[in-house]
Amino acid sequence: MADRYAHYDVLDKRDTPSWNDKTRQVIDARMSLREADAGIGEARLATLRRLVSRIAPQPERHAPANTVALLAHKIVKDEGEGFRPATLPRLRECWLRGLDAIEAEAQARHGRAFAGLDAERADALLRGIEAGETQASDWIALPARDFWNWRVIPDIVSMHWSHPSLWSAMGFGGPASPRGYVRLDVNRRDPWEAEEHGDG
Repeated sequence: MADRYAHYDVLDKRDTPSWNDKTRQVIDARMSLREADAGIGEARLATLRRLVSRIAPQPERHAPANTVALLAHKIVKDEGEGFRPATLPRLRECWLRGLDAIEAEAQARHGRAFAGLDAERADALLRGIEAGETQASDWIALPARDFWNWRVIPDIVSMHWSHPSLWSAMGFGGPASPRGYVRLDVNRRDPWEAEEHGDG
């Protein structure tokens, strides 16, 4: 599939009037996060790394996003959105228990770590969690479908697509502060926005 924004890099706008100091500070901090500073333990980090890789692949022609580090940071900070189903604990506890449950599910089904499963087995296991069809007893106190729908998908997708490499891959111009966007009509773009190319 052609990358219509292969030559676009939203970070080229970093030192232009499109971004102010606060925007630069927020994006720089986001990009500086590292997996080594995650603070969730090596086993859980390996599970999280494999989980993210199956759900949110890296862009092909842009720098890789530090999605695992972003999500691990969110888990450690334990800052949710202010609402959750009654079946799930707070964000940090939910994720730690969920990662342990994914690992237990891999052991129950295949007798090996989730991080070591091939793509086919890893994806089949994740489809089972999505459907609520699990074998490990860890899921008794943590409903698999709720964990999938309320934590796994929203958190991974939001962290992944909050990274500038993914903005570049989809041609997104990034934060609108302070310059903003003016040409909002269909098939119109501001001069500092990405130009789409059909041949990648």
